[in-house]
Amino acid sequence: MERLSLALARRIALAAQGFADPPMNGPITRRHMRKVLARNGLLQMDSVNVFERAHYLPLFSRLGPYPKELVDRAAYGSRRADRELFEYWGHEASLLPHALHPLLRWRMVRAASLEEGSGGSLRIMRDQPDFVAQVLRRVTEEGPVGAGALHHTLAAGASSRSGPWWDWSKTKVALEALFWCGRVTTATRRSFERVYDLTERVIPAPILDLPTPSTAEAQQELVRIAGRALGVATEKDLRDYFRLRPDEGATAVRSLVAEGELLRVEVDGWRQPAYLWAEARIPRRVSATALLSPFDPLVWERSRVSRLFGFDYRIEIYVPEPKRVHGYYVLPFLHDEALRARVDLKADRRAGALRVKAAWIEPGSNPREVATALTRQLRHAATWQGLTDLVVEPRGDLAPALAAAVVQGR
Repeated sequence: MERLSLALARRIALAAQGFADPPMNGPITRRHMRKVLARNGLLQMDSVNVFERAHYLPLFSRLGPYPKELVDRAAYGSRRADRELFEYWGHEASLLPHALHPLLRWRMVRAASLEEGSGGSLRIMRDQPDFVAQVLRRVTEEGPVGAGALHHTLAAGASSRSGPWWDWSKTKVALEALFWCGRVTTATRRSFERVYDLTERVIPAPILDLPTPSTAEAQQELVRIAGRALGVATEKDLRDYFRLRPDEGATAVRSLVAEGELLRVEVDGWRQPAYLWAEARIPRRVSATALLSPFDPLVWERSRVSRLFGFDYRIEIYVPEPKRVHGYYVLPFLHDEALRARVDLKADRRAGALRVKAAWIEPGSNPREVATALTRQLRHAATWQGLTDLVVEPRGDLAPALAAAVVQGR
């Protein structure tokens, strides 16, 4: 194929992300989690917990209610041999399968050489290397340890040297610099606080002993994973999946085109050339219903969401409340082959209720049909969160139909 209709491109993208699979039957196990990760390549993380942490949601969107302990054990299990996931910078902060560790070592080397990393981590490594080395020594002696606890031990030994040098944030920045370099990693999480330890004490030795590919080979494999996960995508989409630089992403794309793994195509309505994964599944129809995290790989690249679905999406967490259009933590709602609605959700754990703070219908969608399908998903979400009630607040043009569907379904 040299040209794809937009509808066909949507189906390919949805199938690549697992939304064309039949519904789950029976208990959800680690095998099902592995299947999702084999497609997606990673789980993006975020600290917002108003509904649920971001890294738990993609599995729920694709598998339905599942035990979150599957993710926790695979990432932070007490036995190293049971672990399959590690934290690092993939597409932002991410949980990644161990097999991807060799593919990201070039990023760790660059961070140690001050060629890559956050502004704070680069500055502290450049300006205060002795302090970073001291933090690493203390992690070696005391790990696993959180930034707060390590700060207190450093401050206790500081004698008269107090003040900004021993500020908690500086300790945290030093730890994050070491995390960028791959010298330390996340041993576990306590109330979502990262607990650090030496990488060799967390990630199994057989993974660390895997050979390190060249930078070009590693980046080509990362784009290969992105191509498989996206199905059809622009060059920018492909390199953005693992945050590659434009020139390096372009080189990897050219290599995969030359090898016949990516096929250059045109998609109706797209200004940029597109690339079709050669083995992409091309379904005739997709019947999927799912609530999507703002950090789901189907929607995390906002320009792609607009191109694929005509869905203009913005995170409004940092927008002052009076200026928010749709709400604080808004989840797109996928139904069949379109994003039909958006809902602002809050898990009110004290009241035992899942609260729909606002609900909005997308143009061209049937409010009654969407409300019925959305109600089923919201009830699944409430059950998954251990909540017994579903409350629809009267904000948004879908709220009346949704409230009626909730009442009717009781």
